Amino acid sequence: MHLPTCFPSSARVWLVLGLPAILTLAGCTAIATTEPKVEVPTTVATQPVQATSTEAAHAQKFALWVNEFSATARQAGIREETLRIAFDPVRFLPGVIDLDRAQPEFTRPVWDYLDNALSAQRITRGQDKLQQLGPQAVAITARYGVPTEIVVAIWGMESNYGSNFGDIPTIDALATLGFEGRREVWARSQLLAALTILQSGDIDRTRMIGSWAGAMGQTQFLPSNFLAYAVDADGDGQRDLWGSEADVVASTANFLASSGWQAGQPWGTEVRLPPGFDYARADDDVRQTSTAWAQEGVQSMNGTQLPALTDSSIWLASTADGPAFLIGPNFRTILRYNNSTSYALAVSLLAQRLAGGPTVQAPWPRDLQALTRSQLLAMQTALNSRGFDSGTPDGMMGPATRRGIRQYQRSLGLPADGYPSLNLLQHLQQRSGTAP
Repeated sequence: MHLPTCFPSSARVWLVLGLPAILTLAGCTAIATTEPKVEVPTTVATQPVQATSTEAAHAQKFALWVNEFSATARQAGIREETLRIAFDPVRFLPGVIDLDRAQPEFTRPVWDYLDNALSAQRITRGQDKLQQLGPQAVAITARYGVPTEIVVAIWGMESNYGSNFGDIPTIDALATLGFEGRREVWARSQLLAALTILQSGDIDRTRMIGSWAGAMGQTQFLPSNFLAYAVDADGDGQRDLWGSEADVVASTANFLASSGWQAGQPWGTEVRLPPGFDYARADDDVRQTSTAWAQEGVQSMNGTQLPALTDSSIWLASTADGPAFLIGPNFRTILRYNNSTSYALAVSLLAQRLAGGPTVQAPWPRDLQALTRSQLLAMQTALNSRGFDSGTPDGMMGPATRRGIRQYQRSLGLPADGYPSLNLLQHLQQRSGTAP
């Protein structure tokens, strides 16, 4: 698909849209152009001409947005040369908007996610990376108090150890998101940060690439996080998260350390819960020392003493019949890198495997079918209608929905694990009279 390309300057923008056009930004007016007259048979639709006209109008609006943003950037200290480098080749990317608006209907259960995240290939490549990095990487991560395995696991999750970190120009992606408007405030702040990075000389525009959402480099830093946490570990004068493995490792470790990583503490461990355990206590709001959990009968899978964790909680990744984990502050720090419990568990378990540790030992309830977003929306609506507050129905699983499910499970005398199963949805709909 051909994408329109805009080339702003201080005076005007050329729009490459399949027809010549010049727009004067200073006056925000279009200058008429002369097109060769084409004889169109009456039986041929003229829709392509109309579409081109629409594209031209859209591109004009995008160019004006870039011009307005440039004025804001100048006031923030961005130089003209930086603006020229950034915005002369800037393009509006429709695919970025499609991805931003897309909310997949089908969700993956955590065990499917982990099957891919903890594949034999990813573990083997990660162990090879650890060997290749050697003592230098260990020294770098030790400086920040973060285990090398954790950093390498994030590296593996974010870009498969640098083999795939995206190819979308960061400037284009963020300008597109800012212009579209749904997340304009956020996108504008990230775009300004990206311009600051360009101006600092850490990376040139052609190499500043990443995901459609503006995350960059081998461990997918947003521009604002780059400015705050990126480190020049190899001493070449640049913070290079695209080409320097030393910088990648040090910057990721610095992010975790600055986000609350507690040196010497593990992320957590898989545990065996005692008979009669109140599953409603498997909640991040219920925190205590691992010693206190041990006194309640919580055990490690191999019978050894639980790791010394402060402020720890029990977490169920699925149902009461699935694996249970004791998680501490460092698990929550990984969530600050990516606020997904499936992601945090994948990083934790991958690091554990890279260090020669075990995989999950308790079986996953693989026979359960994950709810689609529509089904979860129906569950939230039905819970609310019966007085079990699950927050505003949005088809997304969150703390409010989990609390509502637990309350409903308790009313039925079921283990209050908060898991949104299909059986529970069907039972809820039957009792609410909303079954399809």
